[in-house]
Amino acid sequence: MTIIKPELVCPAGDQASLITAVDSGADSVYFGVKGFNMRARADNFEASQMKNIMDFLHQKGKKGYLALNVIILNHQLDMMRSILREAKEANVDAVILWDTAVFAEARKLGLNIHLSTQASVSNSDALKFYTDLGVKRAVPARECTLKDITKLVQQLGTDNTPCQIETFIHGAMCVSVSGRCFMSSHAFGKSANQGECRQPCRREFDIIDNKQESSFIIGNDYVLSPKDLCTLDFIDQLIEAGIHSFKIEGRMRAVEYGKVVVSAYRKAIDAYFDGTLTQALKAALKEQVATVYNRGFSTGFYFGKPREWISEGYRKDYEKIFLGDVVNYYARVGVAEIAVRNEQVCEGDRLLIIGKNTPASFADAQELQQQHQPVKKVKRGELVGIKLPFKVRRNDQVFLWRVKTECPGQAPRASV
Repeated sequence: MTIIKPELVCPAGDQASLITAVDSGADSVYFGVKGFNMRARADNFEASQMKNIMDFLHQKGKKGYLALNVIILNHQLDMMRSILREAKEANVDAVILWDTAVFAEARKLGLNIHLSTQASVSNSDALKFYTDLGVKRAVPARECTLKDITKLVQQLGTDNTPCQIETFIHGAMCVSVSGRCFMSSHAFGKSANQGECRQPCRREFDIIDNKQESSFIIGNDYVLSPKDLCTLDFIDQLIEAGIHSFKIEGRMRAVEYGKVVVSAYRKAIDAYFDGTLTQALKAALKEQVATVYNRGFSTGFYFGKPREWISEGYRKDYEKIFLGDVVNYYARVGVAEIAVRNEQVCEGDRLLIIGKNTPASFADAQELQQQHQPVKKVKRGELVGIKLPFKVRRNDQVFLWRVKTECPGQAPRASV
């Protein structure tokens, strides 16, 4: 079997995440429009923005996929059809879906269809059913093992079917079968199947006895909150299985999450194909992705039913502290003038800069100046000039990126 270089499919919950994903090495980006995707609480985009999104991606040689992978209720049909018509006009490369009403409308419009993991495709017969209907790419159920997925890939080759297999390689895991959960709807009236999950499974709970004489906090064991998926340890096995595209979860994660995680998997994939993917590199990249938000890591279902996959809360090895914003940028000398509005900045501090049109980027504050004179630190309320190795823009936000000295955080607690 010829080993193909998998497409790296990355999340974008807003404009900053979109440009950061592209800058960090994404081959394609998936995004949602407000009200109709499985990450309804992300900032998301207006349907009218799809044309600009796709023009930007195509100019960069990238692809863009509209995630419309929710259950559609009867009163939402007209809006769904309107969004798909706009997707067609915007030249969206594919629509990620699983509701049959969306499926029928997308097929009628001639849009490429990528079948969401929500469809729970777990066997070759189910895959053939969907490919016969015109599915161009399918994301198998998350409960499938690597062995299961390899068989699906092989079956497609045997049938000469023009369909591809995509799998998740990093990000949040849901304890429910392919994410179909009713806890959020029951507890908060917000449906997980329409992208509004409030994640009650990931919280601490106060358990109070009927006489209200005693209470207990259930939080040492988050029995319904899985660790995040991380495949860096065995990314080579996924490539050799013939999987066509790798997807990173995270449309609700912070912009720097995309910067760090996408960059790590870009390096891992490229290293495999140029022969430099070593155990040491895998370990280094895994340390890199551990610096941003995660719930601990597991191998998911790739090697069978997960063991020791329950999270103990979330963790970040670094913290992001707002420092100020860019008030001017002098391109000729590569210097940003920054208004320090919080904390203080010292020579050698690690900076993270994020803007609507500036990819999330890290830099060390090596050269600080005030009134054209070098200084070692600058206090809150003052202006400072800092030389940067990349272009920034006015109003870009500047953060301090520091190693955390305290214990990892815990998930929020809810009372029942």
